[in-house]
Amino acid sequence: MTKARAEAFSDGVFAVAATLLVFSIPTPDPKLHLGSALLAELPSYATYVISFVTILVIWVNHHATIDAIRTFDRSLLFLNGLLLMTVAVIPFTTSVLARALQSGNDQEAAAVAYGVTATAMSLAFTFINTYAKVRRLFTTPFSLVGFSLGQLSYPVATVIAHFNYQVALAIYAATAAFYAVFPLVREAQLRRR
Repeated sequence: MTKARAEAFSDGVFAVAATLLVFSIPTPDPKLHLGSALLAELPSYATYVISFVTILVIWVNHHATIDAIRTFDRSLLFLNGLLLMTVAVIPFTTSVLARALQSGNDQEAAAVAYGVTATAMSLAFTFINTYAKVRRLFTTPFSLVGFSLGQLSYPVATVIAHFNYQVALAIYAATAAFYAVFPLVREAQLRRR
């Protein structure tokens, strides 16, 4: 299979997952004042933004990873499928988290569920990167810092979520921000060389 077909399938999964995120934002109750009802949905907006940025970052970094890999074999396709499976579940855990934050019940459990999904996603990305590195498929330098942070931050935040879901959410958001900014800085450094 060509890399182009793997990318096309991946892009479809990313697009659907990003689109489904909007359904984690409930429609305001028509019996309530619209302004108040919209303000009451702030937790839903926050989880939507964190998850959309996360999916966007995964998509951008997925493209960078695929571009940096010479060839795709069957094992890499299955590892890519594992990553896509974790991406496809992000809208579900986002919705669970938004509802828990909205209701004020089970926020810790919902933040843990979100973290488990994020951890699984980072593991799947690790499998792709490790496989490509071991098989010497990368055509560009490999970044240990970028590779390692998600492996640490998502599981740590998931454990923290058991005790303090707000800190866990901050770590999830900060990790998405890191992965948005770090590759840009790294690319700028590589261009200067």
